Amino acid sequence: MFTKESFSVEGEALLKKIKELIAEGNVRKITITDKSGKEIMTFPLTIGVVGALLLPMLAAVGALAALIGECTITVEREEDIKKEGNEG
Repeated sequence: MFTKESFSVEGEALLKKIKELIAEGNVRKITITDKSGKEIMTFPLTIGVVGALLLPMLAAVGALAALIGECTITVEREEDIKKEGNEG
């Protein structure tokens, strides 16, 4: 099961926020949309995607951040199974 969460950020904070989200580890997909709601970029994050595999994506996000003003990041996360299961 997945949950979605959205963040509104300014261009210069975009790359920093993306790096923070990736570091959290439970993110499955990130979508970046402009302020009018048009999808600009989307990329899946699978388990084990680290280091050199992220560099091209982060370079693209950095270039995008230089060109865009306000945007929205939508994050699809895996729900923590422990929260849904046997409590009590």
